[in-house]
Amino acid sequence: MHAHSPIDIHAHFYPPEYLKILERNGHRYGGGVSSGAEGFTVTGGAVSMGPLPFKFMDVELRVAEMDEIGVEIHALSLTAPMVDFADGEDALALAAAFNDGCVAAHERFPDRLVGLAMLPWHEPALAVKELERAAALPGMRGVYSMTRVRGGELGDEAYLPIFEAIDGLGLPLFLHPVHVVDPERLARYYLTNLLGNPMESGIAAAHLIFSGTLDRFPNLDVCLPHAGGVFPYVVGRLQHGHNVRPEMAHRDPDMGPMEYIRRFHYDTVSHSDKALAYLIDLVGADRVMLGSDYCFDMGYERPVEVVTGHGGINESAREKILSGNAKRLLGLA
Repeated sequence: MHAHSPIDIHAHFYPPEYLKILERNGHRYGGGVSSGAEGFTVTGGAVSMGPLPFKFMDVELRVAEMDEIGVEIHALSLTAPMVDFADGEDALALAAAFNDGCVAAHERFPDRLVGLAMLPWHEPALAVKELERAAALPGMRGVYSMTRVRGGELGDEAYLPIFEAIDGLGLPLFLHPVHVVDPERLARYYLTNLLGNPMESGIAAAHLIFSGTLDRFPNLDVCLPHAGGVFPYVVGRLQHGHNVRPEMAHRDPDMGPMEYIRRFHYDTVSHSDKALAYLIDLVGADRVMLGSDYCFDMGYERPVEVVTGHGGINESAREKILSGNAKRLLGLA
């Protein structure tokens, strides 16, 4: 195993427990699970993912691959369709099944797999209830959310009880795009992912800043995927808008977006050595963590080499990015 014991904070997982509930109740929401020789397909609402390789759901296959590519730990997270395509108790059941699946994975490989709790964010009372349950489960090390909740933004007042609960438990929050802006316009060329995903992370970051959510919870740690998406690149533009636009009159003039760049954590999934170097220079090596987007074609097959093979990352920064920062954030030290 690599000397740094790399920790991948962006590794997706569809536990059998989640798939079982989706198979049982998914038809109510145009969803379900199908399986074939090439893999399995997951559908919920308008979102269909697949065929996906079986290593997405099989922890034995996953850990064997982690051994091969030199990754010590996966922080497991759900991805699309997540749970907000379902209503009420159905959404809660899906989230709980995912969380229980993470526990089963952790108990099978306690030194290799930890979980990031899924919540039915669009049902805040149920989300708080599930968070309180999930936070006490073995191996649960953080919370996961989509960058927008159905039609809502994470900075909306409706979600304050969830943020209060996360903050009270001292857990980090990891975000991931699901419902991207203007999907019709992005339908061709897979732009929903190529452009939509990074835009979504920037939108979520802006809402968390301008709504005052990050001010209300000064100790809350939030991680943006895909190296922050557009946010690190457009932060100067957001800062200028903060300085000149009347929409920002409610804001403390000294607390523009540049002041929040280090309130976020970021993964390494930039697909560009120069972009990753810019990110590290902008936010500091102590705010960047190894990510792979396991195991999608838009991720990294060998995420550790992206860091170890980068000429601009020195040994001290490398240690932080590969394991030190994630260890601290996930309470694994």
